[in-house]
Parts: sequence; structure tokens; C-alpha cells
Amino acid sequence: MNGKRDFLTIKDFTAYEIAVLLDRSADFKNGRAAGHKPLQGKSIGMLFYKTSTRTRISFEVGIYQLGGQPVYITQNDSQLSRGEPIADTARVFSRYLSGIVIRAFEHKVAADFAAYASVPVINGLTDTHHPCQILADLMTIKEKKGRLKGIKIAYIGDGNNVANSLIEGAAQMDMELTLACPEGYEPSPLILSGAGGRITVLRDPKDAAAEADVLYTDVWVSMGEEGSAAEKLSKFAAYQINEQLLSYAKPDCTVLHCLPAHREEEITNEVIEGPHSAVFDQAENRLHTQKAVMEMLVK
Repeated sequence: MNGKRDFLTIKDFTAYEIAVLLDRSADFKNGRAAGHKPLQGKSIGMLFYKTSTRTRISFEVGIYQLGGQPVYITQNDSQLSRGEPIADTARVFSRYLSGIVIRAFEHKVAADFAAYASVPVINGLTDTHHPCQILADLMTIKEKKGRLKGIKIAYIGDGNNVANSLIEGAAQMDMELTLACPEGYEPSPLILSGAGGRITVLRDPKDAAAEADVLYTDVWVSMGEEGSAAEKLSKFAAYQINEQLLSYAKPDCTVLHCLPAHREEEITNEVIEGPHSAVFDQAENRLHTQKAVMEMLVK
């Protein structure tokens, strides 16, 4: 290729690079990088197979604030919907665009796109990874706790794409992560096997939450899983973040949720609107961290 780098999983960045990105994200948030336009004259494609609120808006606004032009394309807006191979689409996009954000169901789609594109490809979400979300999570934890190393996170619920990327992020940044998941809904064994010794999977949410600095959850039924909703809701009933579960964590515990939230399912309204919640800081930080990623990768 041409030396370009992609961001498909958290492991695509070293711990040092993540620390640099988080510092740069703070610069963007605090106005220290105001007026910096590294994407001036560049167009960034946004290929979305799935609907979105935060990913789409944060990337579109971020590209604009960095001086670039966002080009939003859905699968149905392109010849992909009529069977054009990913290899052809990726190579054509690379002739027009300086970078590509992709939000897909299968992770293989993003990986194949990156393999054939000659410009950086950023994973805006796939079924097994959500690295942009985790960068925003790490930024939020650092804001609230002043550090990342040694922070104890308890993730409660489905071992989904967010959990997979959180495992990789916690391992990279030397954090302690305990996940409480019902049997059969654990994170990827492959990701767990490469994560190191400070990652633990339990069944009991109370054990996971004990003395946690951060409680984190996500929806129990992700986009595309609606057919299994009734079964999952019954199995996850004991995995709600509520005031009782919060009482097992540290008194200054921070609560995170990557949104959208199904209030009164995986998290109560009382907690998400309560004093421990940093959910909307977390959502805002998608904008700042993604700007730092684009600045680093798009040349």
C-alpha cells in the first residue's frame, strides 16, 4: 500500500499512542487546538450499513471542524446494494476520498474494506468491535478519575462489541476490568485469551461491582438482535445497573453507558440521571477523540 494506517480495533494503537490521542482529544475539547484544520481540502467518506445517532453526527461535525468535507453514503445509496464487490468499492472510494469511516454489521466487511482501500479506514462500529467508543470511554474515565492505570471497571451485561473493545482498551492501559455476563453471553474467547491477567469474567453483578471505580453497561438487545429480545430480557433481568448495584461500588463511582439506553432495562432512569452518571460527557467525547484519530491517520 502506501504506509497508511487503519483503526479497526483498539489494538491498532499502542498504549503510548492512546495516551497521545487522549491528550490531543483534551486539546480539542478545551479549545487549545481551535482553528487547527488538518483536513482542509480533504473529503472523508462515511459508509454506513447501520443507522446511527452519535457516530454519524460526531464524525460529520468533527470532519467539518477539522476543515474537511464529510460524504455520507449508506449501503443502499451505493452500488454495494446491487452486488458490487467491496474490493472494487474500496478502491474507487480511495480515488476520491482521503479517509473512510465504516459502520457495518460484520467486522469482516470493515477488514476487507481496509485491505483494499489505499486511504485510512476507521471502524465506526462492527458486530465485534467498537474502538471509537472505547477511546471516548477512556477519555471520560481519565477526566473523572485523573488517571487510567489501576482503575477498576465493572462491565455489567452483554459481552458484545463494546465489551470486546473495552477488554482490549483496559488491557492496553493497564486497567482492571471485571465483566459480569449471563452464561452464554460472554465476550469473545479470542479477545479474552489475548487480554492478560487483569480481565475477569464473572456471573454475579454484585461481585463485579464491588469497590469498582466505574460501572459500565450497554443495551441487552443490540441492533439486528431484535428476534431474540424476549429470551435475552429474561436472562439479563438480574444484570441491571440500579441504585442497589451502585451501592456495592466505590462512593465516587462513575457510571457509563455508550447509548442509546433502554431505561429501566439495563439501567434505571434514576442512575442514568443521577450524580454518578457521566453518560453525556461520554457521548460528547466521541467528537473529540475521533477528531484526534482523524488528525493522526489522515495525511
